[in-house]
Amino acid sequence: MFNITVKLRYISPHTPYYSSFNKQTATQTYRLGLESYLNRYELCRRECVKSISCRRLLHNNSKGRESKNSSTVYYLSAIGILTLGLSYAAVPLYRIFCQAQGYGGTVGEEIDTDVSKMKKVKHREITVKFNADVSSSLKWNFHPQQTEIKVAPGETALAFYTAENPAEKPVIGVSTYNVVPFEAGQYFNKIQCFCFEEQMLNPHEQVDMPVFFYIDPEYNEDPKLEYTDTIILSYTFFEVKDGMSLPLPGYFKPHTA
Repeated sequence: MFNITVKLRYISPHTPYYSSFNKQTATQTYRLGLESYLNRYELCRRECVKSISCRRLLHNNSKGRESKNSSTVYYLSAIGILTLGLSYAAVPLYRIFCQAQGYGGTVGEEIDTDVSKMKKVKHREITVKFNADVSSSLKWNFHPQQTEIKVAPGETALAFYTAENPAEKPVIGVSTYNVVPFEAGQYFNKIQCFCFEEQMLNPHEQVDMPVFFYIDPEYNEDPKLEYTDTIILSYTFFEVKDGMSLPLPGYFKPHTA
């Protein structure tokens, strides 16, 4: 306790001097430190503002790019879906149009009159089956799009075949047809057909070929066909070569366009 008292008395006389000096120095130091701190704070604040602004700008740009990319993807997808839908709908729409018009757009006046005057035999239904063949020299893919169609005598119908050329060069083909049974051939009338017409397909090209037809109402009056309710329509494609001749059915009737 004594030692502590002595030390306090010893220091006490000098305390005012050092206290005043330290107070002034401390004030200046505090001021300088405060100014330095404020300067650093202001600098830091500016940098933070710049950083935040840059981040917002980059974020907005990123959102803008993502929005544009998304819009582009949506548009392309919509176009793709629309194109695909139209490709699938083309054949049915064409079939509906031809059946609504009745003549496929290629009928002469004489056929137009005959078809318009036909009377549908409602109590008789004929099943027309479709077949497709190609000659050994023709490397095409050829097939009917439907296996069969049910039609009444005096009623028009539309069928489709598909031909594809898988070769690396253009190929010209021509087709002939046959109807079984033979007796039914004379009553099978084609309004629009691709038979006996040269068809050139480019490499890997695929085309749809329509057959618009009707069965003459007199089919129902033929005693030989009284129990025949199924007809097979068969097409065969041949490669076009110099000097070739196609086999014609005995009941062949030239198509009037």
